[in-house]
Order: sequence, then C-alpha cells, then structure tokens
Amino acid sequence: MATDRYTSPLSERYASKEMQYIFSQDKKFTTWRKLWIALAESEKELGLNITDEQIAELKEHQNDINYDVAKAREKEVRHDVMSHVYAYGVQCPKAKGIIHLGATSCYVGDNTDMIIMREGLQLVKKKLVNVIAELAKFADRYKALPTLAFTHFQPAQPTTVGKRATLWMMELVQDYEDICYVIDSLKLLGSKGTTGTQASFMELFDGDHAKIRKLDQMIADKMGFAGVYPVSGQTYSRKVDSRVLNVLAGIAMSAHKFTNDVRLLQHLKEVEEPFEKHQIGSSAMAYKRNPMRSERIASLADYVISDAMNPMLVASTQWFERTLDDSANKRISIPEGFLAVDGILDLYLNIVDGMVVYEKVIHKHLMAELPFMATENIMMDAVKEGGDRQELHEKIRQLSMEAGRNVKVNGLDNNLLDLIAADDTFHLTKEQLQQCMNPERYTGRSKEQVEDFLTEVINPILAKNKVMNKHNLNKHIEALERYCRENGLHAKDVYKDVTFNVTLAQRKGFNKLLDDVISYKIGTVVTLSRKSLSGTDSDFIEILFAKFGCDVRYITEE
Repeated sequence: MATDRYTSPLSERYASKEMQYIFSQDKKFTTWRKLWIALAESEKELGLNITDEQIAELKEHQNDINYDVAKAREKEVRHDVMSHVYAYGVQCPKAKGIIHLGATSCYVGDNTDMIIMREGLQLVKKKLVNVIAELAKFADRYKALPTLAFTHFQPAQPTTVGKRATLWMMELVQDYEDICYVIDSLKLLGSKGTTGTQASFMELFDGDHAKIRKLDQMIADKMGFAGVYPVSGQTYSRKVDSRVLNVLAGIAMSAHKFTNDVRLLQHLKEVEEPFEKHQIGSSAMAYKRNPMRSERIASLADYVISDAMNPMLVASTQWFERTLDDSANKRISIPEGFLAVDGILDLYLNIVDGMVVYEKVIHKHLMAELPFMATENIMMDAVKEGGDRQELHEKIRQLSMEAGRNVKVNGLDNNLLDLIAADDTFHLTKEQLQQCMNPERYTGRSKEQVEDFLTEVINPILAKNKVMNKHNLNKHIEALERYCRENGLHAKDVYKDVTFNVTLAQRKGFNKLLDDVISYKIGTVVTLSRKSLSGTDSDFIEILFAKFGCDVRYITEE
C-alpha cells in the first residue's frame, strides 16, 4: 500500500472487494473490450467486411489489458479511449483496423457505465435483501416483547421490540422496490454516434436504416440488456445517473434512521450493537461502550445523501447533445456513492446479526411508565365500581401530575398506583390496580402485525431472491458430475454453498475453492454458470484463477 499519496477510505476501510472490483480499472477496460467485440460481431453479422479471424483475435486478448502501452500512448494523445483502441490494436494486428468502427468514445464509456451501475445495483440489492432477512429473524424473535414506544422521544403507548424492527424493515422494503424498478429500467446507450444521429453508421451501412436499428438491439442482446434508449445525444441522459444515486441515497436514509434509533436505545441501555471482547470504546474512558458502528453508518449515510446532489447538478446543467463537464464529476460521485452504500449495508448486517437486547432493562423502563398508560383502563374499572367517569378523569389527571412531580422533582419512583389506591373516589385496591399492569394488554396488535408483515411482505421477497435450495443443489451437482464424465474430467472435490444473497466472503464453499486454486491444487473448475460461481465478479474470478493456472468451465450460459 502506498503511504506517500492519498488513498480513499472507501477502498481502504469500508467497501467490500466485490464492489471495489465492479468499479476497478480491470472491470472497466475489459468491459470496453467486450463492447468492441460485440460491435464488431454485430457489424459482421449485418454484412460488413469483418472476418472470424479478426473476431477470434479480439476475444483472445479480451482480458489481458496491456496497460503499459495504453498509458504511454495516452501521454502522447491525451485521450483515454483512443489510447486503449491503440493498445488493443497492438495486441490484435489483424483486427486493428476494425476496432471501434463507426463508434464514438461514449460507445464504450457510457455503455460501460450502464453495465457497471447495473452490476453495482445488483450487488447492493443482494446485500439489501441480506439485511432484510436478518431483521426478519430479529423481528420474529422479539415480536411479542413489550417495550415503550416513543413519540417526540417521550414515553408513549407500548409497542414490541419486533414491531419496531418492522418499521426499519418497511423502509428497506421501499428501497428494495425502488432498486428493482431502476435495475429493470436501465438500458444501454447503444451505438448512437457523435451527436446521437447514427450518421457514421449510415455511411457504413449505405443508408440501410433497418440494419442500423438492428445493430443497437444486437449489441444490447450481446451485453445482456433488454434494449437501448430510443433517442439520445452523444451520451445517455445524465438523469439516469441521478435516478441511480437517488436509490442509493434512499438506502442511506433508511440506514441512518435505523442507527438513530439504535443509538438512542443504546443510551437507554435497552439495545446494544455488537461490542467485541477487546474493543476499546474510548481512549480516555475505559468503561465506555459506544455505538461506533451505528455512528459510522450515519457518517457514510450523510455523505451518500449529499452525494445524490452531484448527478442532479450535472443533469440539469448539460448543454445540448454533449458537454464534458459531467466527466470528472461522474468518475468520483457514482463510484463513491456505490462504495459508501456497500459499506453501509455491510455494517447494517453486522449490527443486526449481533444486536443485543436487554429484556430486563426494557421491562424496568416499561413498568416505570405503565401506570400512566394504564389510566384509561383503571378509569373504566372504577366506573364499573360505581364511579363517575368525568369526576374520575379529573382525579386521574391530578394524581398523574402529582406522581410526575414525585418522579421528576423529587427523584422518587412512580407512585401513581399508590395514590389511586389511597383515593376513595376509585374504590379500587392496590391488588386490583396491579392487574392492569400486564404490559401485553397495551401492545395492541403488535405481535400479529409482525407475523402478518413477515408472511405477506417479507417472506415473498426472500423467496424471490433465493438462489438455491438443497433439492436444486443436488440436481446441479448431478449435472456437473455428468459433464465431467462426458468430458473426461475427474471430479476431485465438490464445493457447495446452500445459501442466498450473501457476499463471496460469507461463502464457505467458495472460499475453500479459492484456497485450493491459490495452492495450485486444481487445474479446472466446472460450475453451472457464471452466476452460480461468483455472481457479478465472474470476470475478476476468471482472471484470478487463470493467474494460478486454473481454467473455469460453465455448463450453461445462465
């Protein structure tokens, strides 16, 4: 690690390797090359004079970026895209003349941005579902545990710990719905040319409009997109970037709200985020147990929320078909928004996974305030004993004020029940009054709301995002073993993960595989698909495995 220059805390401290790879140079430039290959293939299929040999040469060097050549060239020409066109041409002398044919810089730049943002959103979505799943466990466990609710941070009618967790989840569900919508709505720029008119392609295809229209869709198909934006300038509308970062800002808002609640509850000693055995809370006050993870989320969330302004400003101030005043801003604001939210969600999952609930403290606080909450029930019971409702209401008001003064002015315990029992107006004994002190009587439908919410809202989301169950896993293993037999491969080991929506770091099977590859124990890995191996990181994994002499084979193109 370089110590004599600035390094981003997002990459050094907060963001996962998976997200960092999505916004890495390797990912960017290999995607450029994939786009050039897709363009060349499509142009060949539409009749241009491009050979299979040229395509094969391009594919051969798709992943081995000759950075040294590109950097040296960029010093001369001051243009990153043309430098990489040149570098690719050095490796592919036969195909050099057809690389980037008819395209402008935004063909690789903007299309790559769309691809990377979509993959980033897919990883964020996966982690978001992880958090929802963990919160669902927490809510279910504590669905019936009464606790004080707060309005204005003043004690209010009781709720349950699990019901409060559903409020955190409900906001994440809204974020989930937003991110699904944005992912599904993202399109490629396609091949629109210098001002969006496709004039260069009119020249290439002798004015054949049908072929030019088809070219756009063919590229989209090859890159895994449903379609392209029907019209654009040289670039896609920067309003798209704003929509993407607004989704990230929404997640940041939800996470910030959660940490506000946790920090307040930790002050009350009712709930506490995880605290490691040797963790230091304060350099001066050794006894401190500070909610540092929650505060870190809050800090990152503030950054993401403010970062959402960047694409808004860029999109609103663009001129006509293209200006370059977006470029420097995009290079910073979009990756950093993703890296920060990635760190937020990892922290969020960590907190929920290890969150401690102090039930006795919760009960103590609740019982200290419950006499006030129970006054309506007490009044009804007194009416049944012959009391006058209006007179009783005034008496309870007076006695509540007195009990409140005892607590706040004199520092005494809440003695409202004693005061009521001693007042002949109520005709109720202390024992009768104690019967009103069952907290479950005052939590309404909290428990049932949790159950309904988990069943009707959360479980369908978790089911929809489940990758693999044990039944499917066995079928997949059989398919892999059959492939090995048919292709003369000896299946030495089976590496499996029965899980859903987790990061690579959380997959024990994958990490055992990685260890064996790095130890040169495996020459070939056979897997069902790119998705089943490593999700959005398949390119990175292929490059990594190749460095250790390991070939990766996919039996499906899923």
